[in-house]
Amino acid sequence: MLKPGVEARTVAAADPSTVLARLHRVEGQVRGIAHMVDQQAYCIDVVTQISAASRALQSAALMLLLDDHLRNCLSEAAQTGGGVHDDKVREAMGAISRLVRSQ
Repeated sequence: MLKPGVEARTVAAADPSTVLARLHRVEGQVRGIAHMVDQQAYCIDVVTQISAASRALQSAALMLLLDDHLRNCLSEAAQTGGGVHDDKVREAMGAISRLVRSQ
């Protein structure tokens, strides 16, 4: 959460097409997993596919964090300086921490 007066860039301000493509792929994977469960597929095969979908989501998160947030948002904040930069660094560290914990 940003402090009042700190401007947030959105995914739409970046190039969302690559992230959307990955998310659509994950969506297809999840539908496939649901179908596997419905068809009573072998448990290990289902778990393997769940793991792959989870890694794909993490990849999308890293793409947003590294390619967009760190290169753009943090870079812009560094040019602004002061508290804005500190807030963006804290925000990025929190996101990295949440991503690492989710693994």
